[in-house]
Amino acid sequence: MHHRLSTRRALVYVVLAALAWGTGGPTGALLSKYAGLTPLSTSFWRLAAAVVWLAFARLAVRRAPLRPVLMAGPVRHVLSGLGLAACQLGYFTAIPRVGVGVATVIALGAAPIFITIVARERLTPALFAAVVGLVLLSATSGTADLTGIAAAVMSAAGYSLTTLLNRKAPDPQTAALLGFAAGAMFLAPFAALPTSLVGWLLIAYFGLVPTAFAYTLFYLGLRTLKASTAAILALLEPVVATAIGVLAFHERLTPLALLGAAVLLLALAAQSRR
Repeated sequence: MHHRLSTRRALVYVVLAALAWGTGGPTGALLSKYAGLTPLSTSFWRLAAAVVWLAFARLAVRRAPLRPVLMAGPVRHVLSGLGLAACQLGYFTAIPRVGVGVATVIALGAAPIFITIVARERLTPALFAAVVGLVLLSATSGTADLTGIAAAVMSAAGYSLTTLLNRKAPDPQTAALLGFAAGAMFLAPFAALPTSLVGWLLIAYFGLVPTAFAYTLFYLGLRTLKASTAAILALLEPVVATAIGVLAFHERLTPLALLGAAVLLLALAAQSRR
């Protein structure tokens, strides 16, 4: 029996998911440095490792067999995996063409708008404020390459698809497992083996915290919250990633980026209060 979460607990789950997602970008950077993996290969190992972690979790709690769940909605799980793969593939294809800032603004900023429109929910002032904050936080001199812009939009569409498909998943952990498995199969052609033990340890972390843990909590929150609210709260991710960049990688923030972070956090607080 799956009980509906309280709104407060659902909000906490989505915020925790966003905090965990925020560690994903730095982890990917470390994998590139210490394991020699391309971003797309990193994406494959991220999903594949998450499958392993969730499979162990299922064995530990002796959950019901996967087959009945898969057969009850095979198309939904395949499309969810396609959305996860498109999200990763589109984002990492966009970065070298339009820059990290533009890719982030389009991929993360467009997704809540897509989700709100498709779910037929109301476009709130908090949503627009959050997108403005994201634009300021990620301000960059990126280029206007049409291929890169299209790839970033594809990333937003992929994230929106998997979010909408898992809004009311009766078993979020199983939904995440099946979606990751399908997504890993789509990304398998890009896979390459890491070149060091550190790489394997980073992959284990990437699969556990920013992926298996984060998406399971996000899907749990989606069972109670509006899809648009969850998507807006998930924009806490770039704030966390930026903070890690400053503290761990000695990156420097411009006054405009600081203003963007403040606007984004205020927008998230306003959306939570609603």
